[in-house]
Amino acid sequence: MIKAYVREADYLNFYKKQTEAYSTRSMELVKVNALFMPTLLMLVGLSTILTIYLGSIEVINGRLSLGNIAEFVIYVNMLTWPVASLGWVITIVQRAAASQKRISEFLKEVPDIVSGAEPCDTIKGHYEFVNVSLGYEANRPLVLKEVSFKIPAGSSLGIVGRTGSGKSSLVNLLLRLADPVEGTILLDGKNLKTYQTDSYRQHIGLVPQDVFLFSDTISANIGFGIPGKEVTDALIEQAARNAEVYSNIMEFPDKFNTRIGERGITLSGGQKQRVSIARAIIRNPDVLIFDDCLSAVDTITEEKILKNLTEVMKNKTTVFVSHRVATVKFCNKIIVLDEGRLVEEGTHEELLQRDGMYRQMFEKQLMENPEPDLS
Repeated sequence: MIKAYVREADYLNFYKKQTEAYSTRSMELVKVNALFMPTLLMLVGLSTILTIYLGSIEVINGRLSLGNIAEFVIYVNMLTWPVASLGWVITIVQRAAASQKRISEFLKEVPDIVSGAEPCDTIKGHYEFVNVSLGYEANRPLVLKEVSFKIPAGSSLGIVGRTGSGKSSLVNLLLRLADPVEGTILLDGKNLKTYQTDSYRQHIGLVPQDVFLFSDTISANIGFGIPGKEVTDALIEQAARNAEVYSNIMEFPDKFNTRIGERGITLSGGQKQRVSIARAIIRNPDVLIFDDCLSAVDTITEEKILKNLTEVMKNKTTVFVSHRVATVKFCNKIIVLDEGRLVEEGTHEELLQRDGMYRQMFEKQLMENPEPDLS
C-alpha cells in the first residue's frame, strides 16, 4: 500500500523521527548509567578519605584510637553497597510498576460476551431470530433493526444485500461474537446465551469474509480446525477436492507441504478463499457459515464449489452470505437485507416473481455476468 500510494518518503521521515527520539532517550539513559558507577566509587573513596582524615585529627588530640578509625572505614564500606543496591531496586520497582499498570488494565477488561452454563454437546441447528436488533456502540445507529426469521434444522439460508446492509453482523450474532441489544436468538428452542460459547462454536464451521491463513503449510492450515491427532492426509485431500483447490495445490513443488507465508501471501485471493473453505468443511460441523467467501473466484469455479458442497451440506444447517445472487439462488430460503432491516424473504423463484430488491439485483448481475454453461 505504501508503494502503491507513493508514501515511502513520508513514512521514512516518520520512522526517522521516531528512531531519533528513541535514540536520544536511550543515550541519555546510557550516560546516566555510565556516570553512576564512577560517581558511586568516587563518593565511597571520598567518604573513606574523610573518615581517615578526621579520625587522624581526633587520634592526634587523643580522643580516638587507631582501632576506631579502622572501625569507621569498615562501617562506611559495609553501608555503601546496601545504599547503592537500594537505589537500584527502586529503579526496578518503578519500571515494574509501569509494566504492572498496563498488565492490570488488560486483566481488568471484562469480555462483552459472557459464556452460558449449559454445555452444547449436540445441536440440531434450528435457529430463530425474534425481533433482533444489534448495535456495536451505545451512541451509534443500530446495524440491525428488528430482524425476525427462522432457519429450520438441516436447511440452507441465503443472506443477500448491498454493502453495509448488515450481512456480516448477522454472522457475528450466529457465532455469538456479538449479542443483540434487543430481541432473542433461539437455538433448538433455547436462548443462545444459555450455551457455553466454546462448546457451541465447536459445532460451527466458518469461512470468514476476511480470510486469515497462518504462516504454515497448506496441510496445517486446512487441518487447523480439528485436533492434530484426528487429522489425516485423506481428510485433508478430500476437503481440498470439495473446495476445488486440490488441483492448484498439486501444482506447487511441495504440494500440501508448501509454506504459504503470513496471511497466505503466496496464494491468490481465490486460492486463499478455497483453502479457507476446506478448513471449514474438514471439521464436518453441524452448522456451516459462508460469509461472502466466493467473491474472489470466477463464476465457473463458484458453480463447481457449490456443486461439491451439496454433499457436504446434507443434514447440516448452512448459511450463505453474499452480495451475488448466483451464490444463494439454490438455498431453501433467502432473506434480503437493506440498511439493517429484513425487506424480503422467500425462495429464489418466489423473490423473482416480486418486483423487489432481489429481482433488481438478479437482473443487474445477470447482465454483468451471464450464468455459465457447465453442460
